[in-house]
Amino acid sequence: MAFETVLYEKIDKVAKITLNRPEVRNAENQQMTREVQEAFKLAEADDDVTVIILAGAGKDFSSGHDMGTPAARAEMAKETPKPGLEGQMNSENWRWLAGPMYIRDILKPTIAQVQGHAIMGGFLLASMCDLIVASEDATFQDMGVRFGVPSVEYFSHPWDLGIRKTKELLFTGDPMTAQEAKQLGMVSRVVPRENLEEETMNLATRIALGQPFALKLCKMACNATMDIMGFRNSMLPQFLLHQLGHANARLNPVNTGARYETGQGSVKDAIKARDKAYDEQNKE
Repeated sequence: MAFETVLYEKIDKVAKITLNRPEVRNAENQQMTREVQEAFKLAEADDDVTVIILAGAGKDFSSGHDMGTPAARAEMAKETPKPGLEGQMNSENWRWLAGPMYIRDILKPTIAQVQGHAIMGGFLLASMCDLIVASEDATFQDMGVRFGVPSVEYFSHPWDLGIRKTKELLFTGDPMTAQEAKQLGMVSRVVPRENLEEETMNLATRIALGQPFALKLCKMACNATMDIMGFRNSMLPQFLLHQLGHANARLNPVNTGARYETGQGSVKDAIKARDKAYDEQNKE
């Protein structure tokens, strides 16, 4: 299968999927979303693949949802969504809730290989994987509140970080270091940047020594336990609250960071306005 925005390769029993838009810090446009999901389906269907790695080419793992590049704008121009909030909900559901939930439930171990920034949608992409190996310079950031929504659509934060750290992370929108994420249990290993690829592959090949059916059963047991504790049921309420935030921003764009919702200026300008007060406080 030919991909344009991701790379797909097999190394023995490991499939490696690499986000490949380094010129825009691996921002995820619709094409990348589709190709990431198709690549995971390809790995899932391949009986020779036991473990799946998700990596990002270049300096950063992913800068998140692509809302402003020419490719993303062209995709938006071609869209004919249903009017009102329904169209946006449909689009965001397949891209950032149903899709990640499908990947989360694939009965093969998955590992995110994270370097540099994992922002918003990049945070989401890492979170949907079973394990995260991060470089020492990696940071994780969800600035949803600054945009007028509670968080990204796939809301695994309380499960990965605990509820109080989740609140701090989302209330402030500040980045979290790889070392802090490891202490909280979200990140499995933190390694030097130059060793990231090798260490992630070493972990993947070690896991791949396991009996594939036993690994499937193990993952099934772990995910079922989380679901019994409420993981799956917690996703829809947060997704609906996310949509409510979008609707409020369009009706009442008081939050300058949400003005892109109503087409008031460029996304770049909206992001600058969103972070201005936070950046000014950092200088004090």
